[in-house]
Amino acid sequence: MPLLRLAAEGRGAHYSPLRGVIESSLRVAYHGDWPAALWQTFPQSCRVTCVRRTLGILPAGVHPLRVGFISDIHVGPTTPFPLLDAAFECLAREALDVLLLGGDYVFLDATEEKATILSALIRRVPSARKFAVLGNHDLWTRHAIIEAALRRAGVEILDNAHAVLESTNGAVAVVGLDEPWTGALDAERAVRDLSGPQAIIVLCHSPDGLPDAVRAVGAMSGSARGLYVCGHTHGGHVATPWGPVIVPGRWGKRYPHGFHRVPPFDVHVSRGVGGVEVPIRAYAAPEVAVFDLVGFDPRSIGEERSRS
Repeated sequence: MPLLRLAAEGRGAHYSPLRGVIESSLRVAYHGDWPAALWQTFPQSCRVTCVRRTLGILPAGVHPLRVGFISDIHVGPTTPFPLLDAAFECLAREALDVLLLGGDYVFLDATEEKATILSALIRRVPSARKFAVLGNHDLWTRHAIIEAALRRAGVEILDNAHAVLESTNGAVAVVGLDEPWTGALDAERAVRDLSGPQAIIVLCHSPDGLPDAVRAVGAMSGSARGLYVCGHTHGGHVATPWGPVIVPGRWGKRYPHGFHRVPPFDVHVSRGVGGVEVPIRAYAAPEVAVFDLVGFDPRSIGEERSRS
C-alpha cells in the first residue's frame, strides 16, 4: 500500500489531492486503531439510540411492514467495535421485514479484514430482504471488496435500480440511488418500468438525492406515497446544543438530521453510527432507525395539499 495516495482507488469522483494528503496522513497517525480504542473508554461513547416512527404510507390491504435502517457504519480506525456491535444488536432484536443499509461502510480503506467484519455484523440481523447503496467513502476505495461483503451477507445492492417486495403483492418497492456527489445518480433509470407500487421506499446515501427522487416519483402515474432514508451528514458529527456547525451538501444543510416531510416522501436523515476524520462525536449521538409502515388514510392527501 503506497504511503501517499492522491487519487481514488474506486469510481468515486471529487477525491481531491488535498483529501488524498489528509487520508494518507491519517493512515499513519491512526495506525493501530488507537483512536477507536481510546474513544470507547469514554462514558456513553458506544451507546446507540434507536429512533422509532410509525408511518401511514401503505395502501389498504397491505400487511404492516417493519423496516430497519442503518448508515455510515465506517468500519475503521475511529469507530469502536462495541459501538458497531450495539448498533446491529438493536436491529437484530426488532423482527425486521426489511433491512436498509445507507452506505459508507468503511473509513479510509476497504480491506478483506473490514469486509469480514461488515458481513458478520449484517448477518446478525434477521430480515426477509436486505438492500444497500454505497456512500462516498465506499466509492473512493476498492468498493468491489465492499460489494462482495454485502452480497455474502445476503444483501441486494441497488445501484439506480429497484426491487419489488413480493410479500406485499407488488404494492411496495424499494428504490436505490447511486451516491449523489461522488457517484452517478440516475433516479429516472431507477424507477423505469416501475408503475404498479403505491408505496415507494427510496434508499440513498445523502439528502442531496432528494430532489431527483421527488421528480422521478412525481412523474410516475398514480398517487404513490413514500419514505426517503439517507445518512451522510452525521448530524454534524461534532455539533452544539443549538445544532450542527458544519454539514456537507446543499440539501444536507437544509435537512441535517431527523424527520421531515417533502411530498410525496416522509424523509429521515440519520446521524449514522461510526466515526471519520474526527474520532469523537458531540451532540450527534449514533443512531439506527426502525419504521413501522402501516396503511394510510386517503383523506390525509387532501389535507396535505391544502397545507402546501
